[in-house]
Order: sequence, then C-alpha cells, then structure tokens
Amino acid sequence: MQFKKGEIDGVLVKPLKKNVDERGFLIETFRIDEFADNIKPVMSYVSFTRPGIARGPHEHVHQTDIFSFIGPGTFLVKLWDNRKNSKTFGHLMEIKTGHENACTIIIPPGVIHGYKNISKEDGMVLNFPDKLYRGPGKNEEVDEIRHEDKKDSPFTF
Repeated sequence: MQFKKGEIDGVLVKPLKKNVDERGFLIETFRIDEFADNIKPVMSYVSFTRPGIARGPHEHVHQTDIFSFIGPGTFLVKLWDNRKNSKTFGHLMEIKTGHENACTIIIPPGVIHGYKNISKEDGMVLNFPDKLYRGPGKNEEVDEIRHEDKKDSPFTF
C-alpha cells in the first residue's frame, strides 16, 4: 500500500509551552480539561531511547497513546492511518519533535505509530496511555500489533 502525507483523523498534535527561568523549565505535558471526554489517562511511563534507535511501529486495538516529547533528544514520529473505515485511511504523518519543538501527540487506536531518536543524545519520551499495560494486575494480553519485525512491512523509518 502507498501512503500519502496528510493529517490523520483523531490524531491531535499539541505544541507545548516551555516556561523557562533561571531555575530551568516547566512544561505542562497534558491537562484533562484539554482532552476529549473519552480520553482519560490511567498510567504513565518514561522511556529513554538511544540515538538512531526506533521504537515501533505498532498499533493498539483499544488503547489511545498520549506521548509527550519535551527533550532531551529529537525524534521523528511517524503515524500511518491503516483504519479501513477512517476518512483519512492511507494518510501518513511525520512530525519532528523533542527538545526544540516540544509537543504532546494523541494517537487513537488503530493508528500505526513509531518514533526514532534522530539526535546524538539519548532521548526521553513520556506516555500517558488510557489503558493499563496488560490490564489490571497485568493479567491480560498486551494490546499491541507489532509491525517492526515484518520483512515486507510498509511501515518503516
């Protein structure tokens, strides 16, 4: 399948304001009053990704990811709308984000996504998903369809 660049229905990219003073900086990565009523984060995690390394691409069946890229590091984020019933089916979004362009990206279920650290330093990513990893007590299957190990995958960096 050939993807074309364009917005993806349900994906929200929110630029973040960095409040800087002599002590450092503060960024509000998300506010519940800025989300649609159906998006409620239930956990959070922080990951660091080494330079040149990609995470994903993968998709979730039920989970919405709420990623914040604030630095350190710069990332290339790719999103593919592979949802056959979506009005933006076949669209690809690419976002360069991180230290110099901090933003939060809300990714709905069914949108394939991944990111690659394109900087020379380890890069930090925050995630505030709306589902618990492996469910309550970590007793459920992981809600993830992985694409990165498929040899003929159209979802590449």
